Amino acid sequence: MEKKRTVAEPETHKAKFIALSESIIDKIKRGELQPGDQIPSENELIKTFHISNTTARKTLLEIESKGWARRIKGKGTYVLNRTEDHHLLRTLGSIYATRRGFHDSLIAEGFTPKNIVLEKTILQDGISSEINGRHFIIDGPVMKLHQLRYADDLLIKDEVKYISLTLCPKINRLPTEISYFKVYEDNYRLKIAEVQQTLGVKILEPNTTNFDLSKPTPVFVLDSAVICTGDQIVEIEQSYYHGDKYKFAVIANPEQLQRPSNPITS
Repeated sequence: MEKKRTVAEPETHKAKFIALSESIIDKIKRGELQPGDQIPSENELIKTFHISNTTARKTLLEIESKGWARRIKGKGTYVLNRTEDHHLLRTLGSIYATRRGFHDSLIAEGFTPKNIVLEKTILQDGISSEINGRHFIIDGPVMKLHQLRYADDLLIKDEVKYISLTLCPKINRLPTEISYFKVYEDNYRLKIAEVQQTLGVKILEPNTTNFDLSKPTPVFVLDSAVICTGDQIVEIEQSYYHGDKYKFAVIANPEQLQRPSNPITS
């Protein structure tokens, strides 16, 4: 009986790097690797497939040369967005996606990001929001950051964040294109316990929003709260995503316990 060969195993009549690059490209085509996902590094390929440094390097170069990925110096190789209309896929419930940040995600997918800050102020009285039937409160002082997010000069996200200055002193002095999630963890040593999110849809009329709309257009409305250990709320966000440019996926965690819906304060 002929031995069944997995997609990751190189064919005997092809160079190893060609066969391996084709198997990775197949994963991209099937959606197992999404735009912005990181492709295994040279070291990971070497360890997994027992190949040489040269073969691993050629594999990544082959994938990049065919336009499926882009290597970012010092960070890795990422799957490019090749959809005809450049729809952006975002995964709700993914700590990895949240940690990477909006700005770096666009770069990884091959877009040129741009931010325009409309408001950056300090609110002394704090902020509250209801998400998933729970009431989240951040006591003041709070930094309010309202910015417009662009990909290749197209406005795709109108974002408002509220961040606790008690938990993150002087965070208002940092640049706004950073991944705040990473800053919470790395700079302020906060341990993120969970991220609560809800996603809704709203129809926006022309000339009533920051989006340049010529007709009534649906937008996604994302409400979220970032909760640290001890039920401390570090961030509340409400953002509008251009409905014509976004698709959302959801990660379900069946092991997550149902939490009480009592008010939570920072």
